[in-house]
Amino acid sequence: MRATPETPGTAGQNGPSGMQGVPVAPVGAARPLWKVFLFFLAPMLLSNILQSLSGTLNNIYVGQMLGVGALAAVSSFFPVMFFFIAFIIGLGAGASVLIGQAWGARDAAKAKAVAGTTLTVGVLTGLVIAVFGGAFTTPMLASLGTPPDVLADSTRYARIMLIAMPGVFVFLLATAMLRGVGDTVTPLLTLMISTLIGLVVTPALIRGWGGLPQLGVASGAWASVLSFAVSTTWLGFRLRQRKSPLAPDAEFLRNLRIQPHLLKAVLKIGVPTGVQMIVVALAEVVLLSMVNSYGSSATAAYGAVNQVVAYVQFPAISIAITASILGAQAIGAGRANRLGAIAKTALLMNVVLTGGLVVLGYLFSRHLMAFFITSEPVLEIAQTLLHIMLWSLVIFGMASALSGIMRASGSVLVPTLISILCILGVEVPVAYAMSHRLGLDGIWIAYPVTFGAMLLLQTAYYQLVWRKKAIHRLV
Repeated sequence: MRATPETPGTAGQNGPSGMQGVPVAPVGAARPLWKVFLFFLAPMLLSNILQSLSGTLNNIYVGQMLGVGALAAVSSFFPVMFFFIAFIIGLGAGASVLIGQAWGARDAAKAKAVAGTTLTVGVLTGLVIAVFGGAFTTPMLASLGTPPDVLADSTRYARIMLIAMPGVFVFLLATAMLRGVGDTVTPLLTLMISTLIGLVVTPALIRGWGGLPQLGVASGAWASVLSFAVSTTWLGFRLRQRKSPLAPDAEFLRNLRIQPHLLKAVLKIGVPTGVQMIVVALAEVVLLSMVNSYGSSATAAYGAVNQVVAYVQFPAISIAITASILGAQAIGAGRANRLGAIAKTALLMNVVLTGGLVVLGYLFSRHLMAFFITSEPVLEIAQTLLHIMLWSLVIFGMASALSGIMRASGSVLVPTLISILCILGVEVPVAYAMSHRLGLDGIWIAYPVTFGAMLLLQTAYYQLVWRKKAIHRLV
């Protein structure tokens, strides 16, 4: 129920192909910082929303057209999916930084080599998951405590998604790496195509429109596979047409191999993000196992709350990424004295934007839950759970902003360790202890407690240690 900010690539470069990047306002320019933040936030927010919208629409269709049991079956796979893509998110984060550096140096060959190495590793990882995950889907879901009444449906849905992982990884890596060469328009258009296909195909397969087979709970999975396949194919044609440095041309295909020195550099940057994502995923798996013990209604409520929380988190995540971008620009320009102002702006933007969405979430909580749930008792459970933890996303955003500004200077290890410590040492034990005292509600209390601990520790490190460090350019 908590995402990790993705390390962005370098924006604002115009490569030799003539592709226009996102114009970047220098941190020291006259434009107010809050305007610079908004300039960065708009495309990132839209990308985040589109990336999540396909899954949300599938859940709405499943919940409304197939019922609570089907929604529970799909929700049971969410933490597993999150776990498997955690490594890919880290890989994409590291690759986008190296590609951005190469593109800034006008070294298109190096950008292609980094992308080729990254995609090769991603596809090989996806193949391993497809083989072993597809073969052991049922035992894996059963070990998580998936309710017996939805295990069969959950297996059907999960097996399709697991077997499709190589293609899913290509889609995720390609859209992430394009930001490294300053192309933010193509990922947006690709995500729009993917979302629109899911919007049409999912209900068509549920109802059997136009003579199509009625696939039940597997409809969302097949729609996702089709949307990834079509949008990725379109992406390849667009990149070739625009002569992008990452277009799948003959030179790029020759780079589809693992170059150890490049892989080492990608992993050095991306591993901290990937490790944190994996820890988050493991914690969610543990919490889902606790939720599953309360039955399929609790699992369905978990899935509905998850969807709403994801959208409220988007501004917080995007603000943290923006703080990293602007902080890195300031350091590179020799203006490390601007880091304090950037951090303060990030915190204020989080209070305004994330806080505003939190207020809307409370005002319209029942209507939001009704998008996913038709059963009145389950709707009441979901609304209560949302009320318990929604406000704490503002705290999460503030902790993420501080972590983001510190990462801009290369201080990655301690902020990451703080997050991991809070997840493993606070979230899981508190959820376990409080569930035995308060039942299902107690599991959700762990989120505000964890986010509060994160903010306290990140602030202490920021004020007492990081601000006293000499900040220099990394390269």
